[in-house]
Amino acid sequence: MGWEFTDDRGITLRRIGRPERVAAYVRAGAALWDLGVRPVGVYGSGHDGDEPDRAKSGALADVPYLGAGRGLDDGAIRSVRPDIVVDVTYDRDKPYAVTEAAAKRAGAPVLALAVGGDTSLPNILARFDQLAVALGGEPAGGDSELAAAEDAVRSAASVPLKVLALSAAGARQVHLARPGTWPELRHLAELGVELVEPGDGGANWATTTWERALGLAPDLVLADARANAVPAGELESVPAWEALTATATVEPWNPELPCSAHAYAAFLRSVADALEVLGAKR
Repeated sequence: MGWEFTDDRGITLRRIGRPERVAAYVRAGAALWDLGVRPVGVYGSGHDGDEPDRAKSGALADVPYLGAGRGLDDGAIRSVRPDIVVDVTYDRDKPYAVTEAAAKRAGAPVLALAVGGDTSLPNILARFDQLAVALGGEPAGGDSELAAAEDAVRSAASVPLKVLALSAAGARQVHLARPGTWPELRHLAELGVELVEPGDGGANWATTTWERALGLAPDLVLADARANAVPAGELESVPAWEALTATATVEPWNPELPCSAHAYAAFLRSVADALEVLGAKR
């Protein structure tokens, strides 16, 4: 029986039988793992290093890591003999973390699902569910958990509190997230959370000073937990960071969570819990 799936670039992959061996970008692979599909290998992006980023890899266990960025080549992909390669796309044109040429040389076509700011969180989750089902997975089970977490956010957001999402770049710079360009932040706003707009800057981030972040006076800071962000321990000598954390609660935020209801439910629940504690103090 034939197998086919159309990705979010509009490209339809067709095979005689269902793909059994799936290599994936680590974020996509972690999502598939949550949805009942075990990848034969995962790889990182140009932001990643020689080891998988724990923030992105979710519950993945005992899955070979094939490299990242320039360290990822067609030989590494070919070593796990994939039938297909699953990546994400931010522009609905190019896969994010692997080149079409490298995958083609490895003998496997690329399937890319959209995760960019123009895509809603429910649609991202639905598309990964659809792919998991097509690959023989069992995605059912996380919807009720996600719905409960969403209800918790709505309830906690009844108290007006300001939330700022950021990624630390060092002692002198910080990237402040534009809520409308990150699906999970936009989803929080739709649930009633007051996300702080950072002002002038780039498309996804406003790169600025810690003093500017402090001046926005957030009650809750969602701090990038990925390995490429500067960890909080390296900011202890930054006066504005110390002042910010003295007045605001800090919770981890992973802009590349596994695209599964389970992963996003855990994130939403953490935000709801933090807002509830802060709200009780008002």
